[in-house]
Amino acid sequence: QVNLVESGGGLVQAGGSLTLSCTASGRTFSIYAMGWFRQAPGKGREFVAAIRWSGDSTDYTDSVKGRFVISRDNAKNTVYLQMNSLKPEDTANYYCAARRTYTENYYSDLAYAYWGQGTQVTVSS
Repeated sequence: QVNLVESGGGLVQAGGSLTLSCTASGRTFSIYAMGWFRQAPGKGREFVAAIRWSGDSTDYTDSVKGRFVISRDNAKNTVYLQMNSLKPEDTANYYCAARRTYTENYYSDLAYAYWGQGTQVTVSS
């Protein structure tokens, strides 16, 4: 079992920045990669970014490329999502997730076995 706890959400004006954190505990040796998803009211859960637990491989959805950066600190078992140039359409509940294996479907929430409780990000116009 892997437990994930997110933090760092809040209210920010458009154009501002926020950094989300996700700390893993438990059987962290089983983690292959971690990702961030988001869900806006009335919408499905959307892939945002992913990073492998080792190496430099990262993936982003097109709408956040050039604005968001995913990174990790293995010593702290923590993954970060630095969000810059935030837009009102970035408003959502952001979830951290972990998966145990490689998959080409890294953008699918079905690929992830463990989830955090979510942290709300609200961007005002």
